[in-house]
This record gives sequence, C-alpha cells and structure tokens, in this order.
Amino acid sequence: MSLRLGIDLGGTKIEIIALDGEGSVLLRQRVPTPQNDYMATVNAIVALVENAEAKLGRRGSLGVGIPGAESGVTATIKNANSICLIGKPLRQDLQTLLQREVRLSNDANCFSLSEATDGAAAGAPVVFGVIIGTGAGGGIVIDGKAVVGANAIAGEWGHNRMPGDEAFLPQCYCGNRGCIETFLSGPGMSADHQRVTGEVLVPKQIAINANAGNPGCEATLQRYEARLAFALSQVINILDPHVVVLGGGVSNIDRLYVNVPTLWQKHIFTNQVVTRLLKNRHGDSSGVRGAAWLWEERK
Repeated sequence: MSLRLGIDLGGTKIEIIALDGEGSVLLRQRVPTPQNDYMATVNAIVALVENAEAKLGRRGSLGVGIPGAESGVTATIKNANSICLIGKPLRQDLQTLLQREVRLSNDANCFSLSEATDGAAAGAPVVFGVIIGTGAGGGIVIDGKAVVGANAIAGEWGHNRMPGDEAFLPQCYCGNRGCIETFLSGPGMSADHQRVTGEVLVPKQIAINANAGNPGCEATLQRYEARLAFALSQVINILDPHVVVLGGGVSNIDRLYVNVPTLWQKHIFTNQVVTRLLKNRHGDSSGVRGAAWLWEERK
C-alpha cells in the first residue's frame, strides 16, 4: 500500500503519522490522550485517522502501538500501563469503526521495528530494541518482522529479575521485587541516586553533574552502566542480536555507548563480542513510525 498510517497510543498523548512508500512523512499530528476513558480513547484514534485521510485524500493501512499487549487467547488488551485499556477488545473496536484490518503491537516492538526498518539498525538481521525511559521494555525484530511470541511478551526484558547480587530489591508495580525496570528506567536511576546520596535528581542532571566531576553522580552512572551491561548480556547470550538499539530518555546519555559494551564483555559467552550498541535514529518518532511499518512486515 502506498499510504501507511501509524498511531502511537501513549499515556499522555496520541500521535498519528502518515508515511509514503519510501518512508517519507506526509503528515503528523498529536492530541492529548483522554484519561481513564476507553471509548473516548478509541474515538480519538478514529478521529485522527479520519482527519488524516481527509487531508491526504486517500485511505491507508493502519498500525497501532500500545503500552501493553493483545492476548492471543481473548483478543483483549493486557499488561497495559493505561489501565482503561485492560480487558478491552481494542483492535476489534477500531476495525469495526474504521472498516478495515488494524494491526496492533506493543510500543517497544514498534520502536524496535522502526529502528530495524530505516533507523539505526537498518539491515541488521536480528535486532533487540530497548526503551529506557519512564519504564524499561524491549522488542525483538528478526528479518524485518517483530517477534510477538506465544504469550505476546517477547522482549519483555524489563520484568526479569536484575541479575547480580543486589543488596536492595525495589518493589515493582508488577508485584515483584528487583525487576530490571526498577533499576534501569529513568525513575529507577533517580531512585538509586537518592538512596545513596539523598539527592533528588533526574537522569539528565545526574549525567551533567557526572561530566562536571561530581563524585556522587559519577558513582551513580557507573552503577547504572554496570547494571545495564549485565542485564543486556543476558539477552545477548540468549538472542545473540547483531544490534542493540537504545531509546527513551536515558538513551540520550552518550557515554553509555562507550562504557556499556566494554563492561558487557566479561558476561558474554564469546571471546569477541561483535554485537553493536547504538543510539536510536528516529528519537521519539520511532514508536509511531514503527506502528506504520507494521504493514511492511513479511506475512
């Protein structure tokens, strides 16, 4: 199809993008996400699609990235940070209202697909995409296709236990303690820094202060880098990706791309690690672009 529409359904905003056959952006628009109102959210997506098609004068395929997953058993949404989506038949409702097939995927899968299609990992056969922002999630793309898995949780790296001998295991919203997300998300880094120093700082400021020679912030980043390296090494030992791509706010800390590959060497079962750690190319556009590229996957 010559027109691909993508929707990124986030907790605070819903974004639509329209791509042509070459991946060029024809249209992009954002609206606030209705809070705690499922049908208002559905209607907002429908309105974005209809308005975009009216402006462009044609219909397109539609992919939607969501902060959760669609159950393969019930075809309803599960594991969603946006609580109002849980248990709802989102794909079916959108298909009924828009009168076409709709593809849904986890937002981390969409990020990974975007970066594997025409982003930092373009052309790599096996890609592991990681979003380290408000949370910590992952997605797997093999030969240009996002891997969903039998339970629709492929790549859900953030809710594995943080490897290593951690003295403190933070409580995670999922009900477990010590999840990777509780250490490696942006809030996780800030919480770790506060536990050790008593200071309340966001990751960006921690990185700035570390670069300026602040010893407490430098120590926080070194702990973070060691944990990220150890956690990613577990994925590399199992999946053996050609590229790991980082996204989310924490991915903007440039020193990670130098220090983490040096640190992960000792944890990976090979004498020479050729997996590359790369920063995303499309920034916060990756999720919505990946949703549009759901229609470029091989069937």
